[in-house]
Amino acid sequence: MKRKRRWGRIIVALIILGAAIYGGWWLFHSRGQSRQPGCCGPQTPSQPTSPAGYAPADASAPAGLRIKVEVMNATTTKGLARRATLFLRDRGFDVVGSGTTRPLRDSTLVIDRSGHSEWARLVARALNARMESRPDSSRFLDVTVLLGGNWRPSVLSFHP
Repeated sequence: MKRKRRWGRIIVALIILGAAIYGGWWLFHSRGQSRQPGCCGPQTPSQPTSPAGYAPADASAPAGLRIKVEVMNATTTKGLARRATLFLRDRGFDVVGSGTTRPLRDSTLVIDRSGHSEWARLVARALNARMESRPDSSRFLDVTVLLGGNWRPSVLSFHP
């Protein structure tokens, strides 16, 4: 009878020890993960995510200014317009529409629609893209983005 109790106590002690080791490992891993660059931990607004790491940190919409943007995917990559929408919204731009368009493009093009070329230049700088001015008063937006095959979304998560 004493042998059964002793083995039972040893098994319970091993289970408690294993749970404590796993809990410590999980706590250490979850804390260390959020500090590593390139990981999926929380990000601070002072360090915005950039596609492929090449967008400048100051390429964002000025505070209090509403720049209306349309994002169109001109590639065969599914979900690219949605990813660019999230990226631009994180930088303060008001993305009012997104979708797909033809013909397919190799490079990303930002089109100024409202005659405010400095606004389109901010979007182009954020996406590292070329900008053209084609004012169109029939559209109720300031900038159109035609995403090409050269734009790569960030590998980091936008909204954890």
